[in-house]
Amino acid sequence: MNDNSKPPADKKSKANKAKPLAITPNTVPSKSIPLLPLRDVVVFPQTVLPLFVGRKRSILGIEYAMKNGNYVVLAAQKNSKVDEPAVSEIHRTACLAKILQMLKLPDGTVKVLVEGLLRVNISRITEKIDILVCDTKVLNTESLSDQSLEVLRRTVLNSFEQYVKQHKKLPNEVVASLSNMQDTERFVDTVVSHLNVSVDMKQKMLSMTNLVSRYEYALTLLEGELDIQQAEKRILSRVKRQVEKNQRDHYLNEQIKAIQKELGEEDDGALLDELDKKIKAAHMPKEALDKAKAELKKLKMMHPMSSESTVSRNYLEVMVQLPWKEKSKLNLDLNSAQAILDADHNGLEKVKDRIVEYLAVQQRVDKVKSPILCLVGPPGVGKTSLGQSIAKATGREYVRMALGGVRDESEIRGHRRTYVGALPGKILQNLTKAKVKNPLFLLDEIDKMGADWRGDPASALLEVLDPEQNHTFQDHYIEVDFDLSDVMFVATSNSLNIPPALLDRMEIIRLSGYTEDEKTDIALNHLLPKQLQLNGLLPSELQLDESAVREILRHYTREAGVRSLERELGKICRKVVKRAVLNTKNTATISLKAEAVSKKPKKLPINTNIDTVLLCTTVSAADVETYLGVKKYSYGLAEKNNQVGQVAGLAWTEVGGELLTIEAISMPGKGLIVRTGSLGNVMKESVDAARSVVRSRANLLGIADDAFEKKDLHIHAPEGATPKDGPSAGIAMTTAMVSALTGIPVRADVAMTGEITLRGEVLAIG
Repeated sequence: MNDNSKPPADKKSKANKAKPLAITPNTVPSKSIPLLPLRDVVVFPQTVLPLFVGRKRSILGIEYAMKNGNYVVLAAQKNSKVDEPAVSEIHRTACLAKILQMLKLPDGTVKVLVEGLLRVNISRITEKIDILVCDTKVLNTESLSDQSLEVLRRTVLNSFEQYVKQHKKLPNEVVASLSNMQDTERFVDTVVSHLNVSVDMKQKMLSMTNLVSRYEYALTLLEGELDIQQAEKRILSRVKRQVEKNQRDHYLNEQIKAIQKELGEEDDGALLDELDKKIKAAHMPKEALDKAKAELKKLKMMHPMSSESTVSRNYLEVMVQLPWKEKSKLNLDLNSAQAILDADHNGLEKVKDRIVEYLAVQQRVDKVKSPILCLVGPPGVGKTSLGQSIAKATGREYVRMALGGVRDESEIRGHRRTYVGALPGKILQNLTKAKVKNPLFLLDEIDKMGADWRGDPASALLEVLDPEQNHTFQDHYIEVDFDLSDVMFVATSNSLNIPPALLDRMEIIRLSGYTEDEKTDIALNHLLPKQLQLNGLLPSELQLDESAVREILRHYTREAGVRSLERELGKICRKVVKRAVLNTKNTATISLKAEAVSKKPKKLPINTNIDTVLLCTTVSAADVETYLGVKKYSYGLAEKNNQVGQVAGLAWTEVGGELLTIEAISMPGKGLIVRTGSLGNVMKESVDAARSVVRSRANLLGIADDAFEKKDLHIHAPEGATPKDGPSAGIAMTTAMVSALTGIPVRADVAMTGEITLRGEVLAIG
């Protein structure tokens, strides 16, 4: 039986049935009604739902409505992302609603319970006291006979019942309540409000005035949702059949694949979009950009879990991280650069001048070819640290690559991508770390590279270190040209044992060993403050005399650089610290005994500061042996007395100048000559040349003619275990022979060096 023909059971039911009848276009206002724009929500007539309101304008509109009859117009926004929509961004078809309840929440938002009343068309929207108000016109519904609507109603109800069965989030009670609903207009609105469709679809439903059109549109939406649910079912069953026990970890990826196959899409998500953005922002040259785009296109067609996909993704990550355009701003101030170089290093004037010259040229020329400098010198003279100073002086990023022991050519050029674990070469890897394309690149120990069946890295460096070629350097991994012409390469080497082709591409700057004066300045101004800090000493606690430094240089170190000198200074600092700590403990013990005698104990501080006990320690030349032990080397010791047949020569070594004693003795014999003292071939030839010079001038020198036939000569260079070679001992050997044959002593306070010729001339020193 119809509820409308059945008398009400009580007063409450009368009120419930009378309420909808009381809402007519004549009983509600149509002018200046508060307007609430809604995000992602469409409210239908005769539905009750809660709304959470947080926008200030909307909250003021609700408060205004509560004071003026509780009526409000609810309209959906065209763009839900807009916070304050303009008038043109609000749909004109809306729902007139009544506020049943309002509750203010602690976070400042408002929760309201609204009931939709009528479909209305917004004719005008105005702003009034910080709120939106509108004028409306009620939309009347066109309907057919009850019999025709009943057929449509049953069809919609059957389809909705199937939808609810497959949609687990909707309770079955919804279908039961719709079955008992006799209002055909309210019925179809309720059905659409429960569908999981877009706001635009619901808004279209709200705009329809013809009731039959609403039912037909509702059937269309229901059939579409049922098709989607069937597709999801097929996808789910297909994925479940594909997944085996050892593939459970990949279940989600397989489901995504099946969904993409159903929709006809092959994109694997936001990662590819992010890579695309990075490629566009990397400012690659055209060749590299085309290569990256082609690789990205291939990646989009691959399965995301395949090994080829991983290789392509790693390749693109390397490409976008390379500094194709980024440069650091260079320092062109010559005075500043000179000051930095002078502060960091004593001496080394040649390399300093070369750097300042480069900066000067760079001021006049926009694009200057970076020099390929090769610093050649013995260990410890500051080649590596000089590279850091050059980077600081020129304003470049500093990158260091150690080449000692490198035997693989792929360390320079990288591996082909076909190999497992392939990577670009160290050149591009270090540029990626530096993040600029114009750093100072230090190739350390370039003479220590090797070569084997994996290739010759020295040959791979030929392209890198050639300014005419390195603008098109091609790494095996990235397979496109990369411009290295802005990089300033500096190589270091202990010797010139470098392949000639590579040596020809570099500008050789020789760094000789430091002189004694330079070593003394370095020790007092750089090394000693560093060792004091490392060993926990204050500058006021240890004073080192210049004479002590020279004593260490002459008798405890023999080197071109200053590494051994720094170790000896560190040894002195440690011994001073050890003595200070022992003195501190002894002082603490004496203090405790004094307290026991006086019976007035005083609490000692937990951390006794050393500088309260340690007085200033001054180390002079006489004290060095106490700290460093017995002298290791003899320095410049010449004979005090004049000797026959003994000459003080001068020799060159890698660690500096040295006195080289030459001894000669004559004895009865048959004119033979004996050479000892680990002499090299050139030095042996100098002995023969000296003997010929002396023999040709025998009468002039007062030597008997038969002295060379009846006497043997023995030439010896002491410290026989030390190899010696070179022509510069010729004059010393000549003098020693003359002294031995004539018996005239040689002055002990005179040293000599130089090559002797057969004409008796001494050549210039090399």
